[in-house]
Amino acid sequence: MATAPVAVGDGWATYPFEFKGGLVSNLPPLQQGTQLPGSARLLKNFEPSVNGGYKRIEGYDKYSSYTIPAHGEVVVQGSGQTGTTLNIANIFTAPSAGDVIIIGGNLYTIAPAGVSFNSTYNSATITLTSSLVSSPADKAAVTFSISGVNQTRGIAAWKSSVIVYHNNNIYTTTGNAYTKINKPSYGTVLVNGGSQTGTTLNVDGLTSIPQIGDTFSIAGVQKVYTVLAVPTVTTTAASLTIFPSLASSPADNASVSWLSNDRANGVRLRTSKYRISGQDYIMGVDGYNAPFKWDGTTFTTLTQNTTDIVGSSFVVFHKNQMFFAKDDKLIFTAPYTDTDLSPANGSGIIGVGGTITGIVVFRESLIIFTQNSISQLVGNSFQDFNLQPITRRVGCIAPDTVQEVGGDVIFLGPEGLRLLGATDRVGDFNLGVVSKSIQKEMTSLISSSSSFSSCVIKQKSQYRLFGHNASITSSNAKGVLGTQIVGNDTSSIEWAELVGINGYVTDSDYIDQTETIVFADNDGYVYEMENGNSFDGKNIVASFATPFVQLNDPRIRKTFYKMVLYTDPSGGITTSVNLKLDFDTAGSIQPETITLSNETGSVGFYGSSSATYGTTVYGSKLKKQFETQVVGSGFSVSLQFISDGQNPPFSLDAATLEYSSHDRR
Repeated sequence: MATAPVAVGDGWATYPFEFKGGLVSNLPPLQQGTQLPGSARLLKNFEPSVNGGYKRIEGYDKYSSYTIPAHGEVVVQGSGQTGTTLNIANIFTAPSAGDVIIIGGNLYTIAPAGVSFNSTYNSATITLTSSLVSSPADKAAVTFSISGVNQTRGIAAWKSSVIVYHNNNIYTTTGNAYTKINKPSYGTVLVNGGSQTGTTLNVDGLTSIPQIGDTFSIAGVQKVYTVLAVPTVTTTAASLTIFPSLASSPADNASVSWLSNDRANGVRLRTSKYRISGQDYIMGVDGYNAPFKWDGTTFTTLTQNTTDIVGSSFVVFHKNQMFFAKDDKLIFTAPYTDTDLSPANGSGIIGVGGTITGIVVFRESLIIFTQNSISQLVGNSFQDFNLQPITRRVGCIAPDTVQEVGGDVIFLGPEGLRLLGATDRVGDFNLGVVSKSIQKEMTSLISSSSSFSSCVIKQKSQYRLFGHNASITSSNAKGVLGTQIVGNDTSSIEWAELVGINGYVTDSDYIDQTETIVFADNDGYVYEMENGNSFDGKNIVASFATPFVQLNDPRIRKTFYKMVLYTDPSGGITTSVNLKLDFDTAGSIQPETITLSNETGSVGFYGSSSATYGTTVYGSKLKKQFETQVVGSGFSVSLQFISDGQNPPFSLDAATLEYSSHDRR
């Protein structure tokens, strides 16, 4: 609805802008300016706020100042090595020429064409640009200080920590150094019998089944060994097929130490956070390997009766049992368990008729997406589970876009973002495209992105979608955000664009009134959103432009005199404003840029790191209202704001524009 100008006594009129409605790009300019004057024709790195107005988004910073270890816990393979050739083991991604490694405090660089990597044996032979200073000890640590390989394929915020899947290893951090966690727990494993040689090793004490690619060491024996075949475990004993051949015969009952569970070839780590039997866990799948669970201390690979779930792409805990999605099948554990896959105990498999692209718990049902359909699983156990179709005409085209926000489920379909919401009728759903107002931006984002990730900021009722393209730099990375705005008996989503957040993988968690939103690209770092006033030290560039409003009559020229801007700052503000006239057409004369700032005085908050002794005035009021003279004449006008800096977030709430109208010609 158009805003009516308010007449004043001197022949001027005042036009009020109430900033609300979010980004709108699917309406003709005249129609948008008439019907939605408070909306935005440009809204980048400003977010529609649940408190009203448009708020510049918060920044992001490194969650940990440490880089994610490039290759885990790599070690020297065998003693007595000299010269420029070095054999290393317990490595799951090929290093690259130019990588810098540290052994015993000495730095070495890998020479061009200096890598021979064997993914079966999890080992490599590397050629160095300089000879070894001395022969390193067997299993001496090899640390990669510079690496050209950084492949982060998954991230999860969980219990005041972050879990990240990087270069085929899994790490955790609480904001400090990273700890590798994909170290299998198979019990207290010992060598079973002396005088063993060759490529088999008899062991006992196993509590579960070792997997192909697992690595281990043996007390008193040189080198690291890789399991080449899944063994048959009888009681607790097994014969392991290994590489390389035993360097020497281990003593009977020598300790076997497991170093790594091979997580190579995973597509994308996806997790489920849950609680069972009074203990918190996180379950992970990656589309290739066996699922794992982690309780903060013990890493457990699911190995018992798990043929059906190896290579699962999605996982969720629902109705007190774990559900795994693999290809076109939904596999569930026995009730009140997370690992029991015995049919006799109530485990089972359900075919859904298409490759699953996402699963999410929604109220009392499990929603299952394929590219062309949506179904719901109702019931409480294998005895009454019932798969019911919701639609066979619409599906989810991007697996990592499914989220629950504000009591509804949002996902990316071929036409844009859709909302799956329940109606008052039991078992009935609404399915509508909620991104129509930004169809141009969505079409561009879909066509320019090779993959997507998403997250929810619960404290803001906000959904964020990130497109990723390896050829696009972080500063140009794009996404969209939608804030659910609740009105009188209705709710709607208001949109904005994101620029400069390269969220290849993202996740969020809300626990004990604290929300953590993290993301990673492929630069070796984990970042935390909603943290700080910059993009990891770089300026946040944010822009907002109102529609071109006609001020009551599109064919009468107006002259503009004064603008008043109403803001809600949390610190200093510096922003520029431009009056854009007559649709900013080529050849039209545009007024000069005006700078607005409240940073001439220093206003401080006690305890703030930005406060300066002797200059900061505590308790001073922040300037919220900016009044400025403007010049310009035209038939229509748009207010355009640009902020380029590292100020604290601030909201643009409203503005008024004073003008006079010319006679009709």
